[in-house]
Amino acid sequence: MSKRNIVLFGPPGAGKGTQSAFLVKRYGLVHLSTGDLLRAEIQAETPLGLQAQEVMSSGELVPDEVVVGMIKNRIDASPEAQGFIFDGFPRTLAQAEALDNMLQKIGKPISVMLSLEVEEQELVKRLLNRGATSGRTDDRSEEVVRKRIAEYRAKTEPLKSYYEGQGKLRKIDGVGTIEDITRRLTKAIDG
Repeated sequence: MSKRNIVLFGPPGAGKGTQSAFLVKRYGLVHLSTGDLLRAEIQAETPLGLQAQEVMSSGELVPDEVVVGMIKNRIDASPEAQGFIFDGFPRTLAQAEALDNMLQKIGKPISVMLSLEVEEQELVKRLLNRGATSGRTDDRSEEVVRKRIAEYRAKTEPLKSYYEGQGKLRKIDGVGTIEDITRRLTKAIDG
């Protein structure tokens, strides 16, 4: 089986976390979540982690070069990986270009970008339900949820055009049972 690098894409509530777990298991991929990486680097007090913590404590977003550096460290530390699934990254065109440059240098470009497509009303319903059952405070207010979705649409959704231009975009219907969605994703990966 050849190595795969997959970008799993979609708005908050699209099911990226749930689907990532299935894809990691099925294809033997390493799951790269920027949130998890940031927490691990900060906890380990690495130079990048300390830099990220300083930026975050002032209320700013972590600069692209820090996030890309953390991802590069994780890729370098996983030479035996069958590939990676990028969840929550890239979020901007600059991040996508930096990721492409890094992966081109090691000869392992992005294979496919899977975009989970879900209507806004369904996302709001899912997130509010998650807020009620998981204790996530950022999922409890409809106003906050809609703001996060709007932020995603404005800043991150333009990446679909970037990957479409490379012939790597696959739009996946993100509504249905978890199993149905997993089947659609694996068909897009295997096809």
